This record gives sequence, structure tokens and C-alpha cells, in this order.
Amino acid sequence: MIPVTSFAGKTVAVFGLGGSGLASCHALKAGGAEVVAADDSAENVAKAAQAGFITADLRNVSWAKFAALVLAPGVPLTHPVPHWSVLKAREAGVEVIGDIELFCRERRRHAPNAPFVAITGTNGKSTTTALIAHLTKVAGYDTQMGGNIGTAILSLEPPRMGRVHVIEMSSYQIDLTPSLDPSVGILLNVSEDHIDRHGTLAHYAAVKERLVAAVQEGGTAIVGVDDGYCRDVADRLDRAGKNVVRISVKNPLASGLYVEHGNIVRASGGARSEVAALGGIGSLRGLHNAQNAACAAAAALAMGISLDVLQNGLRSFPGLAHRMEQVGRRGNVLFVNDSKGTNADATAHALSSFADIFWIAGGKPKAGGITSLTGFFPRIRKAYLIGEAAQEFSGTLGQVPHEISQTLDVAVEHAARDAEASGVTDAVVLLSPACASFDQYRNFEIRGTKFRELVQALPGVKPVV
Repeated sequence: MIPVTSFAGKTVAVFGLGGSGLASCHALKAGGAEVVAADDSAENVAKAAQAGFITADLRNVSWAKFAALVLAPGVPLTHPVPHWSVLKAREAGVEVIGDIELFCRERRRHAPNAPFVAITGTNGKSTTTALIAHLTKVAGYDTQMGGNIGTAILSLEPPRMGRVHVIEMSSYQIDLTPSLDPSVGILLNVSEDHIDRHGTLAHYAAVKERLVAAVQEGGTAIVGVDDGYCRDVADRLDRAGKNVVRISVKNPLASGLYVEHGNIVRASGGARSEVAALGGIGSLRGLHNAQNAACAAAAALAMGISLDVLQNGLRSFPGLAHRMEQVGRRGNVLFVNDSKGTNADATAHALSSFADIFWIAGGKPKAGGITSLTGFFPRIRKAYLIGEAAQEFSGTLGQVPHEISQTLDVAVEHAARDAEASGVTDAVVLLSPACASFDQYRNFEIRGTKFRELVQALPGVKPVV
């Protein structure tokens, strides 16, 4: 745990008592603050009370005593409307911050030069975060990984030299971290997502930009420049005098890192050199993972990690569950769990990675559906549609062979049968839903775990080695 000493002797309100909220309560208390905990969920309030914290309905207390409101990232800060607790705080002139802001203040107080790598982007955040953490561990760092990827940042060990914090940040978390100052900041990409929480794509992109714009003096801003928003971000950072490393998997660069013929190449001052090879690394298959790997490589180089260690780290990376996870093989058929493909852009990366796909898709639909994926339809041997989006996706697929399976268990059974009967040398049964999971599953992890269990229960399925 990281004790939060910056509010010692003061009273802090904490709203939103899930994992990160409760961790904030413990960290603030350990640092000498008095905590008043609140949530719209009576169950969460009861858990906080059982843990020994003062709880209250923040509608009925004096806000004059609060030094800050620590808001959980899932609670609306601006859109569609600010949460009532945010309005109360603003009326009282109380700053509204998140748990990563608390971490940043502690780092500045106690170890301002301790390595801090922060990662954001619409897609690829978690894989890139896990890969950087893996690379730093291989390089011998005491590595602490958390944030949006799972472990609340304040549950990690405190910053110190020789210890690196590798932190995934959502746009919600960036919004709540006004003094964010990583030593290495990474912006992978920007595409349409979370507009309900940011109002417009332009505002969403501007929030993402804050992470790389805020790298501390002497730090490194790493920006994927394969979309227009991020190209503009990189240019603005250049003009602001930041140390910018551009990343591309689509085009060679005059300066930066790019991927060419399965290799990560570094260009600088008219010279180019190979940094690492990606060929044959199953956990980094596909163009999207090439971008993740190139950004991770840039972070490793910024931290002084050698090329040999970098290459060994890339090759030994096991990948992440639910993200292009190879969960089994039966004869000619590979089963891939990409349950994290919760929007069309993420699913495009998965579809681009294989040639003969038996595609399981559907769930709770997002704006735009799968119309942007039509260029990949020739790769689809057959689609198996589940959940609320099934009828909509059926209409978009048109002449592409498909069935409405409704449920995941039926889709897996039918896709496995058809893929095996196809005689295709490298058939792939791919779960990449292009949808949220909420119509049938609480989250994408549960959906992906169910897929893995269903596949591994099929007769003759063996692990992928």
C-alpha cells in the first residue's frame, strides 16, 4: 500500500467504494487523513463501515470540512451530467481528484525521479501495459503494475528509485489526475469510444492528449501516429519542446520507431537500425499487437533497457487473457479468445490477423455496429451471432454466411463443428464480439472465461504450446 501523506491531518471525502475507492480510503487513513466514505450503493457503504471508515450521505454534510473529494473513475465527472457529489464539491470549492492523482502527489513528495510509465489509448492499453511490465521485470526492475488494468494504484508498493510503476490509465482516470507527470507517457491511438462520458470525440481525444503532454521534464512522450488525432498530438508536443518518439505500423518514419516486415526499426538522423524481431511471437500476432510491441519497445529504450533484454522479453511475453488468447487447438482448428474486442475497432485488429475465420460476434451493441468491418468480411467463412446485436449484425453481414446462435455455448459448438468440417488448413474459431458483454455477462472477463471453458470442454481440444 502507498500511504497518502499529502492530506495528513485533513478530512477527505471518498465517493465510489469499489476496489480503487476502498484502496484510497485505506491509503488516506494510513497517511494520517480522516476519511468520510460514501457511495450510491448501500452494500458498498456497509463494506466501508465494516472496514472501520466513517460513512455518510454526502448530501447531508457540511462540505466546508473537506480538503478534497476523491472520486472513483466510474462516477461521471462531466458527461452526460456531473454526478451530484461533483456538483456538491464544486459548489463548496473542493477539488475533485482520483486515486492516481494521490499517487502522483506522493511520488513528487518522496521519489520524484522514480520511473513512472503511464499508458493510454482507445485500444491496446492493457496489452501494452502488461508487456512493458514484463520487459521491466526481465530487465531486473522491481515492477509495480496497476491502474485500469486491475490492481488499484494505491494498493501497490510506494515509489522509490529502482522501482518502476507501469500504470494503465483510462480517459476517466486522466480526467481526475490534474498533476499527472509520468517519466514515460504513451498514447497508442484514438478512435471513437466512451462518447457518452466525454460528449464529443474531440473532447475525448483532448483528455487522452493530457497524458503525453504532461510528461515530466526530461521524460519521453511516445505517440502512435497512425491516426489523425495522434499525428496532431505528436506535432503539438514537438512544438511544445517535448521529447517525442513517434510510432507507426503503417508507414516508415524519418524519426521514431516503425514496424517493417515483422521487425521493429528505429530511424534517427537519416540512419535506421533494427531494434527487435516480432516474427513467430504468437502472443503479439497482428498489426495491433505490433503497435503495442513497438510502443513498449520505445518505453524500454527510454528506460535504458538493452536490445538483447528487449528481444528476450518480447519472445517470453505470455500475452493477456481475453486478448487474442490462444485457448486451444483441435486438429486444423485454432480457438482464439478475444473477448476484450468490445468495439468494432478492436475487433478489426483481430479479424486482420487471420485468413479463414469462424467468427463469434455480438452482445450489447455499440454505436456504428460492425459497418466499419466490411473490408474484413471476405476473411469470414461463417459468423455466429449472439446477444442483443444478433439481428442488427445479421443485416450488416448480408451475404456473408452466418447464423443467429443467440448464446455462446451454441455458437462455440456450431463454429467448432463447421471449422473442423471445412478442411481449411488454418481455420480459426474467433470470439471477438465487437460489443459490450452486459446483455449476457457482467464483464468481458466472465464472457471470455466462459468461452475458454466451453472450448476446453470440447473433445480432443489440446492446449496451445
